[in-house]
Amino acid sequence: MSFIARVALDTPLDRLFDYLAPEAEAADIGRRVEVPFGPRTLVGVLVELATHSEVPAAALKALKHIDRDTPPLPAELLALARFAAGYYHHPLGAVLASLLPPALRRSGRQVAPASLPASYTLTATGRAEVALIDARKPAQFALAARFLANPVANPAATSVANPVARADLNDREKALLRDWLKRGWLQGHVVPVQPAHAVRIPTPTPDQEAALAAIRAAGAGFSPWLLHGVTGSGKTEVYLRLVAEALARGEQALILVPEIHLTPQLSERFAQRFPGRNLIGLHSGLADGERRAGWLAALRGDADIILGTRLAVFTPLPRLGLIVVDEEHDTSYKQMEGMRYSARDVAVWRARQAGVPVLLGSATPALETWKNARAGRYRLLSLAARAHAQASLPKVRLIDSRNDRPKQGLSRALLTALEATLQRGEQSLIFINRRGYAPTLLCNGCGHVFPCPRCSAHLVLHRAGVGNAAGYRLVCHHCGLDTRPPEACPDCGSVDLRPAGQGTQRVEETLAEHFPEARILRIDRDSAARKGAFSAMRDRVAAREVDILVGTQIVAKGHDFPHLTLVGVIGADQALVSPDFRAGERLFAQLMQVAGRAGRAEHPGEVLIQTRYPGHPLYQSVVRHDYPGFAEAALRERRAADFPPFVAQAVLRAEASTEEAALGFLLAAREVGLEIGQGMGQGVAQGVEIFDPVPALMVRIAGRHRLQLLLQAATRNRLQAFLGHWLEALAPLPARGVKWVLDVDPVDV
Repeated sequence: MSFIARVALDTPLDRLFDYLAPEAEAADIGRRVEVPFGPRTLVGVLVELATHSEVPAAALKALKHIDRDTPPLPAELLALARFAAGYYHHPLGAVLASLLPPALRRSGRQVAPASLPASYTLTATGRAEVALIDARKPAQFALAARFLANPVANPAATSVANPVARADLNDREKALLRDWLKRGWLQGHVVPVQPAHAVRIPTPTPDQEAALAAIRAAGAGFSPWLLHGVTGSGKTEVYLRLVAEALARGEQALILVPEIHLTPQLSERFAQRFPGRNLIGLHSGLADGERRAGWLAALRGDADIILGTRLAVFTPLPRLGLIVVDEEHDTSYKQMEGMRYSARDVAVWRARQAGVPVLLGSATPALETWKNARAGRYRLLSLAARAHAQASLPKVRLIDSRNDRPKQGLSRALLTALEATLQRGEQSLIFINRRGYAPTLLCNGCGHVFPCPRCSAHLVLHRAGVGNAAGYRLVCHHCGLDTRPPEACPDCGSVDLRPAGQGTQRVEETLAEHFPEARILRIDRDSAARKGAFSAMRDRVAAREVDILVGTQIVAKGHDFPHLTLVGVIGADQALVSPDFRAGERLFAQLMQVAGRAGRAEHPGEVLIQTRYPGHPLYQSVVRHDYPGFAEAALRERRAADFPPFVAQAVLRAEASTEEAALGFLLAAREVGLEIGQGMGQGVAQGVEIFDPVPALMVRIAGRHRLQLLLQAATRNRLQAFLGHWLEALAPLPARGVKWVLDVDPVDV
């Protein structure tokens, strides 16, 4: 029988495309295919086979190629893609394209690569050669030291050296590794070589043991859990033990983390605990070939543990037995372009689909998650104390900046605490969530500040270079505009221009003036932009080569610095006046996370927060380390204001080169929605409120005007039913020059 292949393609059209496929068979469902599409050849996924088509036979084109060298996507992954496409109202072809590695989205013959080695050991030649590397080549010397430490015999007796896991290497080390492989100094092993020394497995705390016992008692099948543990309480140890049990059953484990910068440290712990297992990292920072190889290893069932960012939630896993979402509250799990999905929510749906447990871990759960746990939809587990026997939660102190006025951003109390910490030989962290030198450049004559000509934001002053060679640039953090500061004010002609406020660079400079002998390290998106830079910085902190850290939220979560005892927080008050109703929730989570970096070992920790509002209930909850109290108060406010999680929301976002064009489209869209409501009376539009179009929080970016239209309903089902009808009616609306997208469950309203 000759079939019609129904193919999902990455196009804006939410439909399948029919092609003649005389050679296709049922086993080809889920495979990559290449098809003619106008003058182009596109890569798609064959999702259905049919015996007839509504397209006239004369108009049907034939498939060009069925990729039988790559395993097909399994049925459960196709079902997951269909769920995501339906819930987030995104074309199925675009969803399937986004879950494929970039290398598999391109046309051309795809030969499935062999699995990348999971670990490497030195050959006899390599051992002799790397022993000659001296410290004048620090990167090579450090890598050689890792290979030469704790020698063990390779089972094949072809090399003698310490095995090094690929997952433990940063990008710079992988480049050296490729060179050493070419020289014949290394041998790779698909199954990791066991290390000579046994990894010490800590005894579970009573809280950890109780959490593990509860999960075990639930037995097999789907069960959603919220692991609420204070910072340093050992949530990762619970993850590790659950993964060990899943592996013992012959299953795969999927571990999600919010950011790439958190993966090296966590992957190191997993690699140390499971040295004989194949650990795969999946995130957008990988080279295309490496990401493709890891994805295919997971699809074939060769990977045991998959550790990745939000995109990893769609990884094909034929033996899936456990899903863990670490720092589940983090907004990085929400995709902000293309299909705007929440990886946390998709993970819960996938666990239900696969019939496996899913564990959501956080010291500051999202209010949606906390409400689900309090209502019994998720089962709540608590780790109330720090895991280290001698560690306690840090003492939080509020510095009233109205009385102790900061000079160049730093109060007297904070400077005194920094001095005392330095004298004790301990480490400090100054947290300020503003990168650059200063938030803006100010004219001291007329008060003019320098706006971005393309965005509704001020240009940020950045320092380029060091010492006498330092220069300054004005940079837009939204569109990337980079320009030299003017010599005079364009409004009044004054040359008295000065930085206004503090950024990480200026704080770093001020600290150097106060503490000239201190070793200061700045970690932000600028300093950590180069591949491998963040891992190198983290190693310097761990090696106690740093006295004072200055950082943004990049260092606020997931890192364990045992010698860091003081945290100072600058500039937190700005979030208290944000128009975003979630700003308070994010500030509380941020403060609790950064406070959790202090005092994680035997030395007590202290946190100093500079604020003009020391009596604010949010700050008082931080002082008490009282997440439940903060959450219950915030939920009462949300209920009174009819905000999520007590209602479901969607936002129609539109942008255009003129405000009139974007506003015109949204007004027409609102009118269509109101007509649907009038026409159906008590039908699908019942209970769906459509608000007036308003400017986005950032009105203009890169010359494009941005507006939004909010929809709200009492339940998700009611909102979803309406959205299906509404989007179908929006398709024929004139939208010349307007780019629009629907965002379901938005996080930035």
